[in-house]
Amino acid sequence: MQVVIPLICAVLGFVIAAMTFGRNRDKDIRQDAANSAVIGTKLDNINLGVESIRIDLKANEKSINNLSERMVRVEESSKQAHKRLDRITLKGGDNNES
Repeated sequence: MQVVIPLICAVLGFVIAAMTFGRNRDKDIRQDAANSAVIGTKLDNINLGVESIRIDLKANEKSINNLSERMVRVEESSKQAHKRLDRITLKGGDNNES
């Protein structure tokens, strides 16, 4: 009888330890899965943000190219206007009416 009680306590302790280990392992697995899901969601959101920035950047590049072309045309037009003004002043001479 003296050997049976410690043996029962040892077996009972082993069973309780095994059950606790299993429960904690399942809890850890659930926690890891939840963390992985959160990280995955955040990465998806970051990816969407990067794609949005990329689209905005392409739109800005097109706008800048369009403005550059328009600026070149305006500069050419102003050059032609200056040439015409120079010709007019050369034909008419100095007309200072001060």
